[in-house]
Amino acid sequence: MTAFDIPDRAVLEARQKLVLDHFRDEVAQDWDATLSTFPHPHYEVIATMTVHDGDGAVRGYYHDTRTAFPDQHHELIALRHSADAVVAEFWLLGTHLGPFGKIPATGSRFRVRMSAYFIFDADENLVCERIYFDTLSMLKQLVGGVDKENPKNWPLLAKLVRGLLAMSGERPDPRLVNTAEPDLGQG
Repeated sequence: MTAFDIPDRAVLEARQKLVLDHFRDEVAQDWDATLSTFPHPHYEVIATMTVHDGDGAVRGYYHDTRTAFPDQHHELIALRHSADAVVAEFWLLGTHLGPFGKIPATGSRFRVRMSAYFIFDADENLVCERIYFDTLSMLKQLVGGVDKENPKNWPLLAKLVRGLLAMSGERPDPRLVNTAEPDLGQG
């Protein structure tokens, strides 16, 4: 199989079912079912330049994101198929009720457009969910919901700024920056 060969319909349907089951189980917070879609759970979150590799790390990612956004859920926009992936485009929604990394809860709601690449290996195992989204869109909504005119909120705003500055100094996971250019066989 080459990069230009799209698998047959049965393979695409099986991949799509797995991805839709994965989405459903994430919203239901059924982590055992969600993790069963991978032989080895692996998430790459490009917006935060973090990798969550293995059962424990992915469960930690789920815990942290659902602590920050307990009502987090998706609205699917589209699914697309490629030679080795299903690409999901969706809205991610939630309410910021707990710490998001070093950013304290604001109580604000968010709705951010995202895409996720569900990547399959040659044996049709899901090997990675790679997520892309615009962090500024999310942060604008989380911070934008805080009444900045009310002096009662000024300590929260100071904590938000400190949290953002602390997170901006975190080093990206080297697996996401030390990449090699693919050999496309063109010379």
